[in-house]
Amino acid sequence: MLTLVAALPILVVLVLMLAVRWSAARAGVVAALGTILFAGSVFEFGGQTQPYSFGQGVGGIVAEAGFVALTVIAIIGPALGIHHLQQYTGATDRLRAGLAQITPDPRLAALLIAWFFTLFLEGAAGFGTPVALAAPFLVAAGFRPLSAVCAAMIGHAAGVSFGAVGTPVLAQVAIVDVTGIELSRATAPYHVALGALLVGAVVVIVGRAGNGSPPWPWGALAAVLFFVPYGLIAWFVGPELPTLAGALVGAVGFVAVVSVVRRRDDGGTGAGTAPLDIGSMSLVRAGAPYLALVGTVLVTRMVPPIRDALVGVEVRWQIFDTFAGDVRPLYHPALLLTMAFVVGWWAQRAPGPDVRRAFGTATHQLRWVFVALVAMVTIAFTMSHSGMTTELADSAAATGRWWPLLAPAVGVLGTFVTGSATASNVLFTEFQQTTAQATGLPTIPMLGAQGFGAAVGNIICPHNIVAAAATVGLSGQEGRVLRVTMPVALTYAALGGVFASLFVTWW
Repeated sequence: MLTLVAALPILVVLVLMLAVRWSAARAGVVAALGTILFAGSVFEFGGQTQPYSFGQGVGGIVAEAGFVALTVIAIIGPALGIHHLQQYTGATDRLRAGLAQITPDPRLAALLIAWFFTLFLEGAAGFGTPVALAAPFLVAAGFRPLSAVCAAMIGHAAGVSFGAVGTPVLAQVAIVDVTGIELSRATAPYHVALGALLVGAVVVIVGRAGNGSPPWPWGALAAVLFFVPYGLIAWFVGPELPTLAGALVGAVGFVAVVSVVRRRDDGGTGAGTAPLDIGSMSLVRAGAPYLALVGTVLVTRMVPPIRDALVGVEVRWQIFDTFAGDVRPLYHPALLLTMAFVVGWWAQRAPGPDVRRAFGTATHQLRWVFVALVAMVTIAFTMSHSGMTTELADSAAATGRWWPLLAPAVGVLGTFVTGSATASNVLFTEFQQTTAQATGLPTIPMLGAQGFGAAVGNIICPHNIVAAAATVGLSGQEGRVLRVTMPVALTYAALGGVFASLFVTWW
């Protein structure tokens, strides 16, 4: 009975968004109020065994939720501003024409963006940056908003296990006595073995959206070009670079093959190349915000003295000895995106009215997004602080030797309720280790299953969907996104469970 009550907040969110088709804001507020009620009445949240009262607990959770929502809004805001500024200055038209120079096939251009570009941003910056930048980019390239969001959310998922320069794995290293390379070797095989499903889903989405058949051969090439370096780096180097380097190597190889095939199809004359006549704006100026973002990401993440200096500036707060939040403002993606916006403004010589209009439009779009984010994070933190999340995980662990089938689902659950693969790993890594030891299973592959599942949860996490939908004007229609991404995530997680069962035998 207790497990059913613990699951009710998740079930309510899913039913209201998928079946009733409520917006995330509306469904989130109702579910958040219900979660707080159950936490106080059934799970003794804020009771005598805890250092805070029920009122303090609610206030602390709302404070944490508001803080997290603001850190996410700080990413979405400048990303939206870049999108609108690009439209107003004509840069999107110039970039669309530039993509046609690489390939006139919009499906292949979409693969470059939804697969390699999102994976690169996930490996370099993480924290919502990939979808916030890639989804508007896909819309600018001519894709429908729903297709753009779904393709970007699914496309970056394989990279989430290693996140921003290995952060999710390094969080596990801080909790258990396992090295980074051991966890890297335990996590990457899941995606290398099963990642073709993600590529296939992206291929289907871009094929349908591009009014053509799915480009299966190109999808297979994209999978090989990413997963081969990704797997090798994870196995021989460690957790910091598999996603970032895999995306860079893969993108270069993909563009090279596309160029060779195109020249062959044109008879080596280049006759198929469309002329570029979009005003006087160069490709460099049109892509200035994205180039600036890539450049600042590489410098701030890959140059140790700069990275350490930026990470060293931290803002922390705490109330009632339990509820807290922290942010590294100089290392947060919001600063990178804001700098990219300013560079785009300067490089494209955008007139003042266009800049003000881009800023105003982006700000106007964020109102209900903020409400939805606060509600969804309130649900997550209430479940975590009250023990609901642990109750669900403990019930799953009761399956004993069948545990490997469900181990990835715990990682999915953690990210679903927290919105972060890193937070999911912090929440459940020790639990996965304890459960593996209690059931006589090898620990390391079970920790890999946790990291894998945490990445899968990113595809369906409600407040990630809220943020993604906001970047392309789909606020209030988040259920449509969830209906597309949910089957992919559930199938991928189930296959991960099967793989985990085989993996522990091999290990």
